[in-house]
Amino acid sequence: MNRTQKNLASQFILWFLLLSGVVITVFPLVYMVSTSLKGPIFVFEMPPKIIPSKPSLDNFFRAWNSNNFERYFLNSLAVTSICTVVVIFLSSMMAYAFARFEFRLKKTLFYIVIFFMMLPSMTLIVPQFTLAVKLKLINKLSGLFYLYVAQNIPLATFLLQGFMALIPVEIEEAARIDGATPWQVYWRIMLPLCGPAIATAAIFASLGTWDEFVWANTILNKPNIRTLPVAIASFQGTHNSDWGLIFAASIMAVLPVIIIFIALQRFFVKGAASGAIKG
Repeated sequence: MNRTQKNLASQFILWFLLLSGVVITVFPLVYMVSTSLKGPIFVFEMPPKIIPSKPSLDNFFRAWNSNNFERYFLNSLAVTSICTVVVIFLSSMMAYAFARFEFRLKKTLFYIVIFFMMLPSMTLIVPQFTLAVKLKLINKLSGLFYLYVAQNIPLATFLLQGFMALIPVEIEEAARIDGATPWQVYWRIMLPLCGPAIATAAIFASLGTWDEFVWANTILNKPNIRTLPVAIASFQGTHNSDWGLIFAASIMAVLPVIIIFIALQRFFVKGAASGAIKG
């Protein structure tokens, strides 16, 4: 086998592995969408059909109108939106300070941020629950808010600091010569230039908040304040064998995440790469 044939064989193997990975990854989602469009009598038909013979959106309407699904969806949407905005605001200010200012213990504090970024959240659930009890945050959406903000700030700060460090200092110096204050430089110059990094941080913050289950299931016991992941778990228990309904609810829970990623994906790679390399 000559060199050209070896290259072709290696490329074939690579494409085969990539295609296999795509199929393995995408097939469960395709099957979930297919099942959600089937009526109860067609879910267990043999042989199973990926493309339903009589597709219907009835499962989606039933899922939305059952078990307070609409309220759970709005709870998750409110918590995720507020947390993402607060995380971006606070972490961008921290990142700007780390990237541009010199102060005592700067490196030490930045290493602490990185440490908390790498610390598994499950290791802190007991002290977090104890603190939530003392602060009377049990069965309150604010109990989710404070924790989600604290958990997402380290990664967002790390990404934004790395991106801000790449921005030429001369831009800020020119603004200061024109009389701009540090706040004006941060708000009017740094934030607009950090669009890719902000989009990346927003994706991570929104995903980490929207999909979080363990903490929400720990402190929320009242049905009317549940978030979507907890509601989906109880939804499966209530509608045990109605897989079309369960998959329809799961798709509606996943859809906002897909929309956010598609809307911000052109910034994602640039922001993540810049933050990781420089940070």
